[in-house]
Amino acid sequence: MMPPLMFGGLILFLLLGFPAAFSLCALGLFFGFLAIELGFFTEAFLWNLPLRVFGILSNDLLLAIPFFTLMGAILERCGLAEDLLEGTGQIFGKIPGGLAYAVIIVGAVLGAITGTVAASVIAMGMISLPVMMRYGYDMRIATGVIAASGTITQVIPPSLVLIVLGDQMGVSVGDMYAGAIGPSFLQILLFILFILAVSIIAPHKVPPLPPEALAPRSWQLYWRVARGMVPSIVLIFLVLGTIFLGLATPTEAGAMGAIGAIVLAWINGRFSWRLLREAMGNTMRITAMVIFILIGATVFSLVFQGVDGGHWIEHLLSHLPGGQTGFLIFVNVFVFLLAFFLDFFEIAFIVVPLLAPVAAKLDINLVWFGVLLCINLQTSFMHPPFGFALFYLRGIAPREVLTKDIYLGAIPWLCLQLLLVAIVIAWPESVTYWLSSGPQIDPASVRIDLPPPPPIPEDAVPIFR
Repeated sequence: MMPPLMFGGLILFLLLGFPAAFSLCALGLFFGFLAIELGFFTEAFLWNLPLRVFGILSNDLLLAIPFFTLMGAILERCGLAEDLLEGTGQIFGKIPGGLAYAVIIVGAVLGAITGTVAASVIAMGMISLPVMMRYGYDMRIATGVIAASGTITQVIPPSLVLIVLGDQMGVSVGDMYAGAIGPSFLQILLFILFILAVSIIAPHKVPPLPPEALAPRSWQLYWRVARGMVPSIVLIFLVLGTIFLGLATPTEAGAMGAIGAIVLAWINGRFSWRLLREAMGNTMRITAMVIFILIGATVFSLVFQGVDGGHWIEHLLSHLPGGQTGFLIFVNVFVFLLAFFLDFFEIAFIVVPLLAPVAAKLDINLVWFGVLLCINLQTSFMHPPFGFALFYLRGIAPREVLTKDIYLGAIPWLCLQLLLVAIVIAWPESVTYWLSSGPQIDPASVRIDLPPPPPIPEDAVPIFR
């Protein structure tokens, strides 16, 4: 009964509101000492704990998290989002839903260069929401499209979620990035089709900009869009292109991305030591939170494995009715419900290491499974009561925007994200098509010819008699 007691205790602590990192440590140590007393393992088993902690702190892959966080924090303040949103909004503004299309497109671009939801939602909310309100957009459509477009960041590389999931599942982050390409485009397409449907069924909810609000089509307008888009494309190639081409690891690409963000801020005349100091402070807080949660999860998982929790989880999930399909349905419903109370870091560090061995035993592609979980985890930013994207939007929205409208506006987009989960389950090739399978060699056809051994001289003295 130790594994279910540990798992139940963890859920109870988290529902009571205790910080996840300290709850994990406390439960792990308590049940660890209890397990020693009950004879599950000896004190020597816990000597593995310092080695695991040092392994976390020396993990080069996790260095990518502060680099990408720093890049996003700098780009949030460098004026790139303003140029993209204002220019793209002018280009699409004359058609119904044009501002919403601009938000979706810019959200995808920002997602590919920042990797953080906060930067995307705050930047787009501060710029686009007042304009949408001024020209008569439905409040729920306006808040929903901004929050949802910000969460695209969680699926589009270089997403922090993909880095964490790749590390926890023991698969290449480059493969995770490649596998997420198809779902990223599908997510953008679903969002655009939704706005298109609204513009056809209820065009008054997404009106076009009036003629007096539109700037004349000129080279100056296109130059403004290009000034934001071209550096973005260069930065995307600098970060993602070097990873896909095998020229850099995610950590090295993250370092180049952080330098590129500083250069972009300097080009736009926004760079200052104060900006850098604030971005570094934000990076330090997020990195410290991640490391503390990861250390707590390590303490908990070590004891959990020591009392055969892994076998308990494997037996519980591998015998679900429906085989692979039953497992996938259960896992996605379970993760979706957990996301109401936990953020993606906590779910990735606590739950994913327990699910990955079962998925491997059921012959499920771990990269596909990781991308699927990533799509599901982005819902944690959108659904009430603890959706961080909704909190970010509430923090920067004008007072006349009701919290009720923000929450209700998120529901259709949340359904679109769940629809993408169903599409990826039904169509695995949307992920696996982008993976490099490498040369296919049949092991049975491999033949190794060894040269015959040299003859033994007649006068040779044997070593052993």
